[in-house]
Amino acid sequence: MTEDNDYGVLVVGGGPAGLSAGIFTARAGLETLLVNDGDPILRRNAHLENYPGFPAGVNSHRLLDMIEAQADRAGCERQENRVTDLNETETGFVAETEDGTQITAQYVIAATKNTVEFLTGIDGVEIIDRGKQFVETDDRGRTGVPGLYAAGRLALQPYQAIIVAGHGATVGVTVVEDSDADFYHDWVVPEHYFTGRGREVPPGCEEIDASERERREAESIGVMREFFDEPYPGPHQHPSVDED
Repeated sequence: MTEDNDYGVLVVGGGPAGLSAGIFTARAGLETLLVNDGDPILRRNAHLENYPGFPAGVNSHRLLDMIEAQADRAGCERQENRVTDLNETETGFVAETEDGTQITAQYVIAATKNTVEFLTGIDGVEIIDRGKQFVETDDRGRTGVPGLYAAGRLALQPYQAIIVAGHGATVGVTVVEDSDADFYHDWVVPEHYFTGRGREVPPGCEEIDASERERREAESIGVMREFFDEPYPGPHQHPSVDED
């Protein structure tokens, strides 16, 4: 964590939506902190189907650990805590956590399941009550408050892992576009792809030669082998179920 708890982006919620948002904002160079309160609901899933890239499905614990590792690798800081209050400031927002810590950020992405209490004191946030509570946003996750976004299930996205992860990525890119960062392409291309045509490499893009591509491929295979080397734990049961 930064010494003064001052960040470019604060992400509240550590499920697929929040993690995906944090990957994109951190990779774009925005100093990002993700605060998570307990296990995401996806850990209750017994075996995750319909997530692209896994033809036979994947253990949801394994997938979440992989996304967390990717967020860490991108430079997204993470901590276990609960955001209890959020207020606007002249330069952004200040959040207070359950342990009394104050965190300031220029942008905030709310990516909780249905927790909205920390948002209710902010004018311009539209709370939708449908038995569970959600936050009204535009199609890019922007709320009625500049600099404040909602992602995933909280933003009324269908609760499928791939959909909320994709929406989190959309919101992350939206924050980058709304920030002072250069437009961010996030694309790694072969050597000379741009420069061989007399073009500068766009912001967020990277040209790599064959040896670097092979090195990254080997590293990718090694990391994936580590994650799939042993069986993973089973799901967390719903807390209301008595298994005795």
